[in-house]
Amino acid sequence: MANTTVQIIIIGLVQGVSFRYYAKKLAVSLGLTGFAKNLGDGSINVLVQGNKDNIDEFIGGCKKGPEQAKVENIRVKEINSKEKFNNFEIRY
Repeated sequence: MANTTVQIIIIGLVQGVSFRYYAKKLAVSLGLTGFAKNLGDGSINVLVQGNKDNIDEFIGGCKKGPEQAKVENIRVKEINSKEKFNNFEIRY
């Protein structure tokens, strides 16, 4: 089965609430790879690769976020990526 790569921008109160760690734990539990990184505008950029059904479940989890987060919006875009990830990492 071909892997899908999706970029997700998570907007709201999502920095300083352990969102990237939450995303990593969720991604690993679903067998997904990629990264999560804080952006300068207060949002989080997530690039995730894996099975489309698992990515859909991951997106659902990101809409909720950790308890302290307040997700206002999520932008999801499927992309063509030549980069292949072996794990899910938190980038700084």
